[in-house]
Amino acid sequence: MAIVVRIDVELARRKMSVGEFAERVGLTPANVAVLKNGRAKAVRFSTLDAMCRVLDCQPGDLLEWVDEEPS
Repeated sequence: MAIVVRIDVELARRKMSVGEFAERVGLTPANVAVLKNGRAKAVRFSTLDAMCRVLDCQPGDLLEWVDEEPS
């Protein structure tokens, strides 16, 4: 997938555990793992909003598009 999820980077910067993050966002730790590992097919804007509020960041800090086609 060309979208890379960088939740782990933001969690590390804030020294926040996955469990604490999941609780504050309103997700299960398993669903956070799905997001972190890039296995999610979609993210609701309400979930993205909650993640940005908890981490005090912008959506672009959590999601990055990477071109997978060879140049």
